[in-house]
Amino acid sequence: MEINERGFSNKALEDFALIDQAVQGKDQQAYASLMKRYKKAVYFMILKMIRNADDAEDLTMEAFAKAFKNLDRFKKDYTFSTWLFRIATNNTIDFIRKKKLKTMSLNNTLTDDGGNSVNIDVEDDDNNPQDEFIKSQRIEMVRIFVDKLPAKYRKLVQLRYFDELSYEEIAQELEKPLGTVKAQLHRSRELLYEIASGKEKHI
Repeated sequence: MEINERGFSNKALEDFALIDQAVQGKDQQAYASLMKRYKKAVYFMILKMIRNADDAEDLTMEAFAKAFKNLDRFKKDYTFSTWLFRIATNNTIDFIRKKKLKTMSLNNTLTDDGGNSVNIDVEDDDNNPQDEFIKSQRIEMVRIFVDKLPAKYRKLVQLRYFDELSYEEIAQELEKPLGTVKAQLHRSRELLYEIASGKEKHI
């Protein structure tokens, strides 16, 4: 991996250029390019933490939505991947605390795209006064994108993200087969990714 004089790889510099295009140039394709570069890596990092594919997809969407919402605040003191992975990690840890999941390997050190260490520290399950604030921030952030969804998907997302129903509970609530609910929620996440990357005009 080639490193330039500032200590960043060529890929990191390309990320910086995409961020400038996205924030300063309002280039929607730049958002899409950033997502394409890191969606798979973020997803598998989260999946390693929680061992559930559906929840990992949900949390991946949230991580990108939050990152893109705050992209204008990103400082080039470290790589975009480090910043993005920390957002994804913090969201996932918040999810783990809320669900009180028993996970494995949370004390391991993960490595981001730039080779930097990303430490994961999970506090105990005692109530944290910041938890509800963090949760409300995340819900508000997601709602910005959900409001742009076609009407037929909003109900599904409402039940899943805001009412926090399981897939089985949603199927029962809507009187739909479980497979249909999962398929439609998967499609709604794809649309949310497109909205988060500024491609909603195509929806």
